[in-house]
Amino acid sequence: MKGLYTILLLIVSNVFMTFAWYGHLKLQEMKIINNWPLIGVILISWMTAFFEYFCQIPANRIGFQGNGGPFTLLQLKVIQEVITLIIFAFFTMIFFQGETLKWNHLAAAVCLVLAVYFVFLK
Repeated sequence: MKGLYTILLLIVSNVFMTFAWYGHLKLQEMKIINNWPLIGVILISWMTAFFEYFCQIPANRIGFQGNGGPFTLLQLKVIQEVITLIIFAFFTMIFFQGETLKWNHLAAAVCLVLAVYFVFLK
């Protein structure tokens, strides 16, 4: 169950982080924060990222082998990176319709799946 909790928390944390990193671009495109100074955009992003830490830190603590979890530190990082890119792909397709996924993006995704495979090899 610790592995499942870890992955679910990583998914939630990455949703928050993706909004923190890229959501302001959509708000700017929608002309909601068009004239905001950069410091205002940064503060909004920090406030969003604050909630990311409420999931990311527990995910790492629960999932890490040193705390009784199923994953090594390297495995946790590779899982997190793959989740980040999957969440980002969905975010892009939903919120930025002008962006398209191409064959090379699919090839990169296959490489990431292989990275997960290789990091879990004994």
